[in-house]
Amino acid sequence: MTHARTFSSALAFAVGSAVLSVSCALAADSAPSPALADITQVAARLSTEAVGGTKAFEIVRSLTVEVGPRLAGSEGDARAVDWAAKKLAALGFENVRAEPVEVPHWERGKNAGTILSPWPQPVALTALGGSVASPPGGLEAEVLGVANLEALQKLDPALAKGKIVFVGNRMERKPDGSGYGAAVGVRGIGASEAAKKGAVGLLIRSVGTDSNRLPHTGAMRMTEGEPTVPAAALSAPDSDLLEAQLASGRAVRFRLELETKRFPNAPSANVIGEIPGRDAGTDREEFILLGAHLDSWDLGTGAIDDGAGCAIVIEAARRIGQLPPAERPRRTIRVVLFANEEFGLSGARAYAAAHKAELGRHVAAAEADFGSGRVRRIRTRINPAALPDFAKIAEITKPLGVEFSSSNDSGGGADLSPLAPDNVPVIGFDQDGTEYFDIHHSANDTLDKIDPKDLDQVVAAWTGVIYAVAAADLELRPAPAPPARE
Repeated sequence: MTHARTFSSALAFAVGSAVLSVSCALAADSAPSPALADITQVAARLSTEAVGGTKAFEIVRSLTVEVGPRLAGSEGDARAVDWAAKKLAALGFENVRAEPVEVPHWERGKNAGTILSPWPQPVALTALGGSVASPPGGLEAEVLGVANLEALQKLDPALAKGKIVFVGNRMERKPDGSGYGAAVGVRGIGASEAAKKGAVGLLIRSVGTDSNRLPHTGAMRMTEGEPTVPAAALSAPDSDLLEAQLASGRAVRFRLELETKRFPNAPSANVIGEIPGRDAGTDREEFILLGAHLDSWDLGTGAIDDGAGCAIVIEAARRIGQLPPAERPRRTIRVVLFANEEFGLSGARAYAAAHKAELGRHVAAAEADFGSGRVRRIRTRINPAALPDFAKIAEITKPLGVEFSSSNDSGGGADLSPLAPDNVPVIGFDQDGTEYFDIHHSANDTLDKIDPKDLDQVVAAWTGVIYAVAAADLELRPAPAPPARE
């Protein structure tokens, strides 16, 4: 991304001397860290102040209004990198830079679908991210319905050959969003599985919990050399409609038109800014990583996924950076706005590779990527010996209605997964996701879905806890291995 890299270089030159002077001044302050009780008092004050109002909603408003959709490799993605670097600098972050990342580039084009028989009706659908295009003019075929991914994998190829397979499994609504994992598998590998069975296309019920006629997209797994077919998600009402026609016992024919395009990989960037700690610039410097992803899908404006997350981490760090020097934590808080989470974690993988030598000094990481719902629970994946002290820190969030789980099994977010081999400890702020998947990956992902007061509650929890972890002498390593994935 030429313009983003040019901006980053100019910005680094402009703020370089300021970063150096601030870092040296902070490094000179070698006073011992205050007691945990004193730290939690400051943390509680920060949390209470944030409940009264933050800049978080204004930050996500700026991103969605001034940039909008930002699919990896698109012009919107390039604008987002530029926006993020300027925003972090304007909000007082130091050492702001855009670290180059190569990302996939795919465009949706025109998407359309029609039930041709037995009772003709147009339907609302959208291509799955990465799908190949249909033949010019679309493809027409009989539809074969199956219940779920397992049924597709067990399907007799003789039944699927030449047909469009429809997979109708429903996602279950749960506050923790756990219904997503049970439903999303078909989105990832369904097109490949259908192709192996001789099908010519794939339709899936949208991976979502709403009843709107707004289909949800999401990435397919794009594996070189794997067979595939054009693949799309039907809105929930249109999935019901298709199922009803299939249930009639009559043959159902369908026309699927996807004018998608794939392009060579494109340049993008992880945008990084820091709130230097007292130990910045010394060999004692340690980092608390606060992550969110800057990219979004193209159907909406990416307000909850993940504009809200960007706003949460930026605002929490900014508020800590406003503290007077005597209260500044010793550890540096590093905000990372990752490139391309949606299409394969390109930014997260690039960050882990580029910062390999210093990951041992990443004493904790937290990711915001679950919308703007209120924090309901804090979990960790840290040194078990540190849990009693961490529980004291977590107590400051009780007035916010947040509980602390000592299960120590937080998986962190997707963008933190490349850090797991280096045992980077994780702090998880579990948000209420009851309605998150009504909106996620759909055209409904817009700013009006965010309640500013809910967002303030999230920032309040993050600000207090992250400050305390950055200020206290807690040994959060070694982290236990992350929980096994089923």
